[in-house]
Amino acid sequence: MNLGSPGKPQALIGFGQVRHRRLKPVANAFAYGTYFLLLPLRSLENNGPGALARNRRALLSFYDRDHGDGRGPEQGGALAWLDALLHGQGIADASGEVWLHTYPRVLGFTFKPVSFWYCHRADGSLRVIVAEVNNTFGQRHCYLLDQPAYGKELRADKVFAVSPFCQVEGSYRFRFMLTPDLRRTVARIDYDDAQGPLIETSVSGTLEVLSATSVRRALWHYPAMTWNVLARIHWQALKLLVKRVPFFGKGPLPAAFVSR
Repeated sequence: MNLGSPGKPQALIGFGQVRHRRLKPVANAFAYGTYFLLLPLRSLENNGPGALARNRRALLSFYDRDHGDGRGPEQGGALAWLDALLHGQGIADASGEVWLHTYPRVLGFTFKPVSFWYCHRADGSLRVIVAEVNNTFGQRHCYLLDQPAYGKELRADKVFAVSPFCQVEGSYRFRFMLTPDLRRTVARIDYDDAQGPLIETSVSGTLEVLSATSVRRALWHYPAMTWNVLARIHWQALKLLVKRVPFFGKGPLPAAFVSR
């Protein structure tokens, strides 16, 4: 069983943990609780949003324009952007379900360090994964991971500045895992600089159907998640400054919006 299996998939919410560990030049690690959405966008287009507040104000919501080139629903939304991106890369066989792993807006605000687009063929097999990365400078870049498989290590050269404490060099190692019952997911991104492994990160969670009950639980346990994400990023940056980790700044944008 996989995310591309036929049926009428529903929007999911995952409750879990974010982990981050820096290995050099000094050690720095943290882990904290989180939640995220896992949305079957083609099914939501056909069957309606269900319990998901989409493109409207709510305590917890999803807005299409928070992704890609900022298209609103009147322009086909985030799904139309993704389909255009894939066709522009010569990928015409990802016409099956598209699951988006992302953070929601909370009280109207959002920051999405990385979102994952799991794109399937019509037969339900996984065709491509797009990692959509945002930095705190308001910049965005997409890594297209071709011919993926769950549990398989995927690699991409780093071309986009995320942390000002890392140079734009080296490569990422991605690994995505999903239990057969679709109850638990793990996404790992490890970063190697020119000298070897530097940072290990992951986001994991237990999945359940998005409902009024699960939304209330998310808001009760993490009432200020967006602000917490940003506050923790800046707190960790301060700790790295205190530890005198070299600061490299923002860095230039890559020439292309998508790297493959």
